[in-house]
Amino acid sequence: MGKLINEFKQFAVKGNAVDMAVGVIIGGAFGKIVSSIVNDLIMPPIGWLIGGVNFTDLKVTLPEIDMGIEKLAPATINYGNFIQTTFDFLIISICVFLMLRAINKLVKKNEQAQKDAEAAKPAEPSKEEKLLAEIRDLLKEQAEKKA
Repeated sequence: MGKLINEFKQFAVKGNAVDMAVGVIIGGAFGKIVSSIVNDLIMPPIGWLIGGVNFTDLKVTLPEIDMGIEKLAPATINYGNFIQTTFDFLIISICVFLMLRAINKLVKKNEQAQKDAEAAKPAEPSKEEKLLAEIRDLLKEQAEKKA
């Protein structure tokens, strides 16, 4: 049992597990925001444009079936919920795409800035150049002592 707990601690403390947990929490909150945008801001004007239709109310009611002793209550096919969920998915997909695109641009700019900074730095002399510089300096010193 102790080994299992230690393995779980190692898993939970790893950055990937923590990052994933943060991503799931933020993703859930982001999903609620996008659903609100779709339900409260985008769909009402679309429903108004097509004649006051609320997509979530769209459904087909199947008829009641009389089975002799008991009746089967009418069932509904709620295709409006499907349309709403599809709109939610499309808008979330577009938002995530635009967010990732912006993040990738920032990452590329950062990488380019790092490359530019590295290119601006003077190149470190090689071991041979350092050794030759020491020899030159020693020869200069000897020449100055003789003179």
